[in-house]
Amino acid sequence: MLRKRIIYDFDDAIWMKDPAGERTLISQFKWQQKVGSICRWAYKVSCGNAYLRDYASQFNPRAIINPTTLDTEHLHNQVQDQNAAPTPVIGWTGTHTTLRHLDIVWPVLERLEREGHNFVFHVISNQPPEYTNLRALHYTPWRKATEIQDLLQFHVGLMPLVDDPWARGKCAFKALQYMALGVPALVSPVGMNTEVVQDGTNGFICSTDEQWYTALRSLLVDGELRARQGKAARQTIVERYSVVSNKNNFLALFQ
Repeated sequence: MLRKRIIYDFDDAIWMKDPAGERTLISQFKWQQKVGSICRWAYKVSCGNAYLRDYASQFNPRAIINPTTLDTEHLHNQVQDQNAAPTPVIGWTGTHTTLRHLDIVWPVLERLEREGHNFVFHVISNQPPEYTNLRALHYTPWRKATEIQDLLQFHVGLMPLVDDPWARGKCAFKALQYMALGVPALVSPVGMNTEVVQDGTNGFICSTDEQWYTALRSLLVDGELRARQGKAARQTIVERYSVVSNKNNFLALFQ
């Protein structure tokens, strides 16, 4: 048993504490330092992006990038019809510990609403956001059984991220999910986001309030732009981040 080779896989910066993580008794006993030790003991380390790989490489020269992939044939296999949207839906999904990142976009969404733009902001999470100043806000509890159908209500997907060491370990999973369903992703230039999103092609990379505002406004008023970017987004996932396209890279872990 002890002679078996270990392949260690992680897709978050789990060697540090999440700034918005749970404050429970059990969380106080988590030993983040063990991550480096496990990397050292492992035969290979599979990391979701370059930031994580660079950390693991300090302890193991056989650390490789194995990005998050989606099953585009059997699960994320439907595409949003961007031309059938009388009221466009801007969407976000994530756990309650990541709701803090929405602080980046609340002022922009309020501005769009004040200007009379017609949209719904749909949040899917295990807890509703505490923010209440947006009339267009709609909340749906996250459910595994309905996750894909719920996400298919989005016409634009958001992934804002506060730029801190924890967020830099993110592997763009939200963006990948949106894009696999033909939904352009608007993302902060943090973590793996800039590898997945090509600005102006399959979504937008937004650093400032004005960039978030300009990108959102252009997609709200132009269904053809949403359709073009949504098609390009789906193609990106199929070609680079699908289970099929990443098969050889994954199997190389066991060779």
